[in-house]
Amino acid sequence: MDRPSALTKLGLGVLAFNSALAIYNSWGDTGSVLFVLAADAALLLLFICLREFERVGRARGRNIKVAVWLLTALLTGMFASRVAPLMPPVVAAVIWAMAVATAAGGFWTFFLSP
Repeated sequence: MDRPSALTKLGLGVLAFNSALAIYNSWGDTGSVLFVLAADAALLLLFICLREFERVGRARGRNIKVAVWLLTALLTGMFASRVAPLMPPVVAAVIWAMAVATAAGGFWTFFLSP
């Protein structure tokens, strides 16, 4: 497998630094620390899946597309679950509707569109 580019390494470095700051600022709030760690794990898995999809190609990448869709839907739901409670009820409903529409749109794009 090809080595990651400098831009990829920079992006992962920024993610690691940002995550370390988030964990530092959230220390003592177990839920927030676990959220950051779970989001990072999902993002890293998504990165790995996308690189593998690039490597194997579209014809053999069906299972990888399933994993990519599941990870993106998971991340969308995770972030909606953190933002929606901070908003008024009507805005929270819009946030959840957008999250569902995003996951449904991704499913349609990946698996149903020609």
